[in-house]
Amino acid sequence: MIGYAMLGTKDVQKSAAFYDEVLGLLGGKRMMDGEAGIAWGTTMDQPMFGIGKPYDKKEASVGNGTMIALMAESNEQVDKVYAKAIELGAKDEGPAGPRDMPGFYAGYFRDLDGNKLNVFHFSGSLE
Repeated sequence: MIGYAMLGTKDVQKSAAFYDEVLGLLGGKRMMDGEAGIAWGTTMDQPMFGIGKPYDKKEASVGNGTMIALMAESNEQVDKVYAKAIELGAKDEGPAGPRDMPGFYAGYFRDLDGNKLNVFHFSGSLE
């Protein structure tokens, strides 16, 4: 299944400082750290999230329709992560709160490079 998801960045260190704080609220820590990119996770056997400069040396760009979803343990954790992202300069794409699906609570934002993410908690049933 998914090993990691990667987003392009124009400035690895600036983006890393943003994600150190945002992902730290979800228990993430740097698992891989290099000049070309950085990946966060909880353990090496779980999916990770990474940022890096594009391999082709071209400018990083945002994919239309591309979004990374970060799983939270509670609605309160969604609120904290969303608020921290906005505080650090992320752009609001939909404030934290309940969504159309019962039990689905999420906040949407764009990071410092314009990549779209959401942080969510699901307490409903899929049945």
